[in-house]
Amino acid sequence: MTDTAHSQTIDDLDGMLESGMEEGVTETMDRLAELVEKSKEQYMNPSERIDTQIAELADWRGQMIAQLRKLIREADPDLTEEWKWETAAWSHRGLVCAVGAFKETVKMNFFQGAFLEDPQKLFNAGLDAKKTRAIDFREGDVVDESALKELIRAAVAHNVGGNIG
Repeated sequence: MTDTAHSQTIDDLDGMLESGMEEGVTETMDRLAELVEKSKEQYMNPSERIDTQIAELADWRGQMIAQLRKLIREADPDLTEEWKWETAAWSHRGLVCAVGAFKETVKMNFFQGAFLEDPQKLFNAGLDAKKTRAIDFREGDVVDESALKELIRAAVAHNVGGNIG
């Protein structure tokens, strides 16, 4: 059996660097750093993930999600923040609502919306769905904060009352 030597001359190493090996190593290290950053997400709690989403949406959608999150928390401080389906969600004895960013809208989905009174006619999307209802917010929309808080409270009351459809 022959043992192959793993030592190389300086000229051999210089030749590898000149041939582009250094670029390959740099690309590999950059990709590794990217994967490490991405893997951190799995260790973030839901609130941190929502914070990250808001920060990454550096346009009106991030601002809208931040505003809706604030109103959701004000409406019911006992709601639990969750991260489901790559989306911010809130629950209280069942899912209450979720807020997601799309190209042209920020959608606030109420999981039991079909069973809720909507006297202010906030629901403007998913009106034919069996259970859910949604509000699509577009750039420049003004949020009716008091009406939205009432709708959130109604959704929580529906869940707490055991009326989950």
